[in-house]
Amino acid sequence: MSAAFPIVAWGNGTNIYEVNVRQYTKEGTLRAFMEHVPRLHDMGVDILWLMPITPISLEKRQGTYGSYYAAQSYTEIDPAYGTAEDFKQLIRTVHANGMKLIIDWVANHTGYDHQWTQTYPGWYRKDEKGNFTELYGWIDVIDLNYEIPEMRAEMIRSMIHWIKEFDIDGFRCDMARTVPVDFWVEARGECDAIKPLFWLAECEILAYHEVFDATYGWEAMRAIDKYMKKELILANIVPILNNYSMYPVGSEKLLFTSNHDENTYYGTEYEKYGVSAKAMAVFTCTWPGIPLIYSGQEKPNKKRLPFFEKDFIDWDGEVELHSFYKTLLNLRKKNKALQESASVFIVPSGHPDVLVYLCRRQRDKVLVLLNLSDSVSEFSFNHPALPGTYTDLFSDSQVSLKRKECFRFTGGEYKVFHSTSIP
Repeated sequence: MSAAFPIVAWGNGTNIYEVNVRQYTKEGTLRAFMEHVPRLHDMGVDILWLMPITPISLEKRQGTYGSYYAAQSYTEIDPAYGTAEDFKQLIRTVHANGMKLIIDWVANHTGYDHQWTQTYPGWYRKDEKGNFTELYGWIDVIDLNYEIPEMRAEMIRSMIHWIKEFDIDGFRCDMARTVPVDFWVEARGECDAIKPLFWLAECEILAYHEVFDATYGWEAMRAIDKYMKKELILANIVPILNNYSMYPVGSEKLLFTSNHDENTYYGTEYEKYGVSAKAMAVFTCTWPGIPLIYSGQEKPNKKRLPFFEKDFIDWDGEVELHSFYKTLLNLRKKNKALQESASVFIVPSGHPDVLVYLCRRQRDKVLVLLNLSDSVSEFSFNHPALPGTYTDLFSDSQVSLKRKECFRFTGGEYKVFHSTSIP
């Protein structure tokens, strides 16, 4: 299988930062978030993904504020976030900083009082009694019927509205697997004809790479979560990672330690990974794919943000992990081993809790060593591809590595060694 749509030029070696506008600041507005754009640019962020900013349905609303994903309209902006002009100004600011912005697109379902329920009630799935219904157990949304050509055409027109009116740069498509892939083929063809876009699918189905540039790396994340709970051993995860590395060219996996669902329902990365939280962040930024950073991870925010209520990230004081993420994201821009068409292989470490892997492309190399246990680990490697002179990413010191080396890492310790050919 090959991708029908090549990834946009700026998608190679890129990264994504998920913006939860409601919880990002005390104000919870687009304008308040805009103040953070220069900082995120300095950190090395390439793509901002905004969670839905459309109005939220009132009928069957969950909690006080409701779910971002229960839309009342596909083409309006929730006044709680600001105005259309605020959004245009945000996008101008993002583009002026050399970054891109993609929006969340919820194509499978709407809220109960979406505009279409009045104007086009026949576009929805109905139960045997003729009532609006849904298939996935969510009580505040109702499913659209993709067998209706007029609905599909209007959905695409709604997507095009955001491209033409606001100059967005792509879509993160919510629950993409619940929408037929042939719709996405049609939608991308029409939308990309206006401008080349970046497309991220919230699914993990290989066939959807016919359309999408990136899909989620859930299988690896869930396996790592089980490993951290001592329900799996690290060796069980290796086949999943190897499978990811064999995806077709142009098909990227999204790698992350948190996002809006993870933070709320599974806990922060510190709850899940303990002392290995930063080592796992290193993994997401150095295993082939596209890393995702969620709102506040760079602070770091160590609390769960409620899904249906208003809260906010406390930005007072130093953003402690700014330079940590900046270092990792900048390496991705400079080193071909972390870009498209690079290879990766796992190097035996002789330790059940230590992951060692080498990324290579042409003469560029990135060697990653991660102790994912919470205790001291002694390990070694012996491989003919490893000798050479490297730079230690976080100390910026020169390191000469032999074929065989021995190490002693504290719990959660990590090292990244890289060598970049001079252009």
